[in-house]
Amino acid sequence: MKPDDPPGTDSLTGLAGRAGAILTIDLDAAARNYRQLRARLTNAECAAVVKADAYGLGMDRLAPVFARAGAESFFVATIDEGIRLRAILDDSGHPECTIYVLNGPLPGTEGDLIAARLIPSLNSLGDLDLWTAAGRQRGVRLPAALQVDTGMSRLGLPDDELETLAESPKRLEGIQLQLVLSHLACADMADDAGNPAQRDRFRAALDSLPKAPASLANSSGIFLGEDYHFDLARPGVALFGVNPTPGHDNPMERVVTLQARVLQVRQIDAHRGVGYGATFRAAGPTRIATIAAGYADGYLRHLSNRGQVAIGERLAPVAGRVSMDSITVDVTALPHDAVKPGDFVELIGDSHDQDALAEEAGTIGYEILTALGARYQRVYRGGDA
Repeated sequence: MKPDDPPGTDSLTGLAGRAGAILTIDLDAAARNYRQLRARLTNAECAAVVKADAYGLGMDRLAPVFARAGAESFFVATIDEGIRLRAILDDSGHPECTIYVLNGPLPGTEGDLIAARLIPSLNSLGDLDLWTAAGRQRGVRLPAALQVDTGMSRLGLPDDELETLAESPKRLEGIQLQLVLSHLACADMADDAGNPAQRDRFRAALDSLPKAPASLANSSGIFLGEDYHFDLARPGVALFGVNPTPGHDNPMERVVTLQARVLQVRQIDAHRGVGYGATFRAAGPTRIATIAAGYADGYLRHLSNRGQVAIGERLAPVAGRVSMDSITVDVTALPHDAVKPGDFVELIGDSHDQDALAEEAGTIGYEILTALGARYQRVYRGGDA
């Protein structure tokens, strides 16, 4: 078996044989997720959001997959992400793709943005003036996106600045306006009244600005219907398999499998403590399996005494606190031959995906993916077509 082969419990060699945990990323599933989301957009372009290193899964591997699947526009958060993505897309044969930087231009970074052919999101009148001045200095009108705040209260022109701009439209004449965007605050709550309110505020903002392509829908926003699609949708986390429709069956394919090795199995007596602080105490004779993943690997400490791992067809609970390098799992209810040192158990998989793990941790799938650590042996599958 090659080091890149799917992890198992026998004949492991090379890096996979030494790995305490293996993170498998299904590039074909990610491509199918992109195509499914694009198919939901009747008249809108489907971009791909690959910020935070493609939500922790590897921008260098995922971005070319989305480009081959048809993505022509990409979004990142920071300038450095944009510079890196430009190199990835150029090297993979996709120099024509558009890259938007959501955090906008920072003073002194204008040259970096221009050199990497990045389009900043202008989030304030100050950003607009900065970018206009950069273009004037170079004798050109630079391309830009304009973000308006319709209820997120995070980035984007607030109401007073939007009103000022509407009254002084000539301030936009110094840029090439490529896109007007906003961001939904409650898209994952389909019945929330804030969604139509934001949609209507966005429409009003568009009416006050020069005509340009518009973008409002994120992953969950795509599922709110065509009224939210406008000209371009910006799915992110759904591309990587996180459920964009909480409370309903996940329409996306799972992209991530995380398996970790059993280091040791031991029998402990009643009342014996497990882990730091002895927060778990055995009620009777108990078998504990120690697993090679901890909070240094992104297995969140909030999963202490709350998480579950899949062993075969059954789930076993985390017993005690999550440590830096390991977790301890109560396997008393499993047959003795069901788990032994050297076996792999599933932390994320078919019977226990990232959303289930997130629920146990009291967080969201976004955090689970972006927290996945650097020590995992990463295995990429597919992605050739």
